[in-house]
Amino acid sequence: MKFTKLATVALTTIAVSVPVAADLVFPSLSYRTGPYAAGGTPVADGYADYFTLLNERDGGIQGIKTSVPECETGYNTAKGVECYESTKGLGALVYQPLSTGITYQLIPKAAADDIPLLTTGYGRTSAANGSVFSHAFNFPANYWAGASRIINRIKHENGGDIADRNIALLYHNSGYGKEPIPTLKALAEKEGYNLTLIPVDHPGQEQKSQWLQIRRERPDNIIIYGWGVMNQVALKEAANIRYPMDQMIGIWWSGTENDVLEGMASDGYKAATYHAVGNDFPVFDDINKYVIKPGLTAGDGSNVGTPLYNRGLYAAALAAEAARTAQKMHKTANINSGMMRDGLENLVITEEVMTRLGMAGFGPSFSVSCENHGGPGSVGIQQWDASAREWKMIDGFESPDMDVILPLINADAEAYAAENNITPRDC
Repeated sequence: MKFTKLATVALTTIAVSVPVAADLVFPSLSYRTGPYAAGGTPVADGYADYFTLLNERDGGIQGIKTSVPECETGYNTAKGVECYESTKGLGALVYQPLSTGITYQLIPKAAADDIPLLTTGYGRTSAANGSVFSHAFNFPANYWAGASRIINRIKHENGGDIADRNIALLYHNSGYGKEPIPTLKALAEKEGYNLTLIPVDHPGQEQKSQWLQIRRERPDNIIIYGWGVMNQVALKEAANIRYPMDQMIGIWWSGTENDVLEGMASDGYKAATYHAVGNDFPVFDDINKYVIKPGLTAGDGSNVGTPLYNRGLYAAALAAEAARTAQKMHKTANINSGMMRDGLENLVITEEVMTRLGMAGFGPSFSVSCENHGGPGSVGIQQWDASAREWKMIDGFESPDMDVILPLINADAEAYAAENNITPRDC
């Protein structure tokens, strides 16, 4: 593996790139190899490129350079934990594990080490309860918010009434794929639709039996919580049985260029998103000037503006703003991980802030607090336009059904606290 301007050392069974000089350290637990490399690579590229932009354009954050030591996990939970243990001593400010499985394992470790986790759009949904999960943050949206927003979109397309409608969840049979099930069941009780659960085992290449069931039962809508090849196979199988693409909605990990098929087969397919698509934002002009043209990109530059690159970029921007908040709170540019945790918990993202970052309209406005580590859960809807070969936003950022989600979050957080002998903080 090649790391630009970074020294590579071997740590146990993993490769980790270590910065020559550590400043404000934002480790990247990436997966550029393994069955999900096509998804992990652009996220890691966007994450690294944003911090390179800050260094080259601004001299870092408040005059302190940033570094992004990258450790390859292969999307493997055990390797992810090894990466955490091998890099936390570098002065890590915050971890973004890029895996729900890794996140679950790191939540107790990070709390014990006083190092925060930021799991934008993945991880443990109940970590939004800050009184229990003091060091885990999952703003601006989570899997339950995404599920609720998808149901609201289906309601919108059916005049607000989905009673007796048959909806199937085709999901990756892992902690990630199972995350939305409690929410979808609760919403089924409220809205009156019929829910069918259809698991797909890792990595998702074999789905014949699942699509035989779908062909037989012909659900009115299909929600997809997939990743990697599972998404491609699902859309191919849907095309084979001529299932209407516009009746299928994926979560954001099932809404990338990697997932859709060649030609018009995937035209109309939709996916939830918590950030904008495309590169029509001033920040990309700066990335082109300060990162791409000088040859400082983490990858080859081909992923810039794609949903996954944008996701990594957005995650980095939120982490950087939390660091800036921590610096102001503690009146020092040389913050540590405990200070960074405070910055995350007091982060306020307004349209004014996003405009300053060259990202106006890129994501929703939100604030974080002791009680709420997840923000409002605002989610938009994007749709694949096959003729233009691009994703287009068709529905803006809207809050989910918090009357259903919040009790689920609190109940799960309380159960976690009881199991782990945690006394919730008095927020």
